[in-house]
Amino acid sequence: MAHHRRTVFFICLIWAFLIHAVISDVCSTLANLTTIDMSYPLSLSYATEQSTYWSTSCSLLKPSCIILPQTTEEVITVVSALRAHKEPFAIKSGGHNPNNNFASVDGGPLISTKNLNRKILLDPKSRTARVGPGNRWDDVAKALDGTGLSAVGGRIGDVGVGGFLLGGGLSFMSTEHGWAANSVLEYELVLANASAVTVTADSHPDLFLSLKGGGNALGIVTSFLLQVYPQEEKIWGGTYTFDATPATATKLLAAVRDFTTDYPDPKAGIILTRETTAIGTVQIWILFVYYNGREPPAGVFDKFTAVGPLLSTCKTQSMASLLTANNFANVKGNAFTIGTETIPLPRGDEDAGLRLLEEVLDNWQNVTSGVLGVTGLISSIAFQPIPRAMTQIARAKGGDLYDLDDDTDRIVLENNYAYTLPVDRNTIDSAMQRTYQGVRELVERGTQAGILTERYLPLFMNDGYYRQDYFGRLRPEMAQLARRVRDGVDPEGLWKDRTGGFKL
Repeated sequence: MAHHRRTVFFICLIWAFLIHAVISDVCSTLANLTTIDMSYPLSLSYATEQSTYWSTSCSLLKPSCIILPQTTEEVITVVSALRAHKEPFAIKSGGHNPNNNFASVDGGPLISTKNLNRKILLDPKSRTARVGPGNRWDDVAKALDGTGLSAVGGRIGDVGVGGFLLGGGLSFMSTEHGWAANSVLEYELVLANASAVTVTADSHPDLFLSLKGGGNALGIVTSFLLQVYPQEEKIWGGTYTFDATPATATKLLAAVRDFTTDYPDPKAGIILTRETTAIGTVQIWILFVYYNGREPPAGVFDKFTAVGPLLSTCKTQSMASLLTANNFANVKGNAFTIGTETIPLPRGDEDAGLRLLEEVLDNWQNVTSGVLGVTGLISSIAFQPIPRAMTQIARAKGGDLYDLDDDTDRIVLENNYAYTLPVDRNTIDSAMQRTYQGVRELVERGTQAGILTERYLPLFMNDGYYRQDYFGRLRPEMAQLARRVRDGVDPEGLWKDRTGGFKL
């Protein structure tokens, strides 16, 4: 009976939306017909929500209102309103994605999942946790702190749950458990027809697979059921800082090459980054490290520490403490861009692997040298290992859209350019394109010369630049699967035509 009343209510509400459609927009329709929490320009709550973007270029886009649903039912109501109008819109989780119009919008409504942050519900018996997309990984880590269990999540605590998981998610724990998306057991999803569906591997296998790397192309996720894993109450991690001399670069690149091709311990995780600021005032390497244990065994990170770090923050601490400490990497107050590429590392030819990494670094340094005069510049490149053992785990767990084969060790590169003034946007845009295109050309030349073997090298969505063809770099059969699923759940093109994100 209660279900019947809810159905009648939503039918009536949809008809009301249709009646109002010709004389109103989404914001006014929802304001007149619902009690959903909303914020408007010039209000404190609106300004606060807009300030949470990592990039100021996203904050400068001004939505007509910000809609903050708290339940799946309210999201259904919001989607019904979207269907009754023709405005562009955006969906925002943590605001980490810096691509304009991916999680930001100018002139249309913004749907923030901020209040879809229901209490994180842990079931120790089944080792699962239900998590809302409005949480950040800081929240998840703090909720699980002291339970002996941990989620495969972000390496910086301030990253939002929703976008991270839908992009695949690369974690410190990925070499033990695969992409973060491989540990999602269930999605609660609101579709473009304003209905909610529970998506599992059994109930909707193709949709389930497509959500693992499909981004925001298929609907609004209102909760995730995550597999969580045993983890000691205290883990070990932090950062090492090194000088930026050529000799140090060679040693660190050789160390990351060896770490990737002969992964020393699946409980270990790293991100190796090189940083440069405007006019070259600061030039350093920062190595983020993690070990799932109170201390790493001898030998795990020795090739890095043998280089001689200038500074170390590494210690035994909780996972929550480590993620919060890593938030220093989120430098607020700048516009910034992220772009990516994927490179293979040849096994059995250490010299070729090192040469490729040195050429990648040289390409980034050459491009960066041309923009050192940009106000507020922070340029960085990150080397993120994807050893073949990780892809074996991902496949064993049912796979994902990346569908990486397990005969290649890869490194995912993340390139960042942060800057202060909007006038420099075109300059940085050109630099970003030259950076990732230069890497692609290096790999293609190496392949043509027979130095590298032809490999499948998809792009990592979470680090992708809006100009990059994410879906075009997937295996054709995976892109076709995602497109078929998209056409089935969104035949009218609500997500495809009216919101941002990588397009099929």
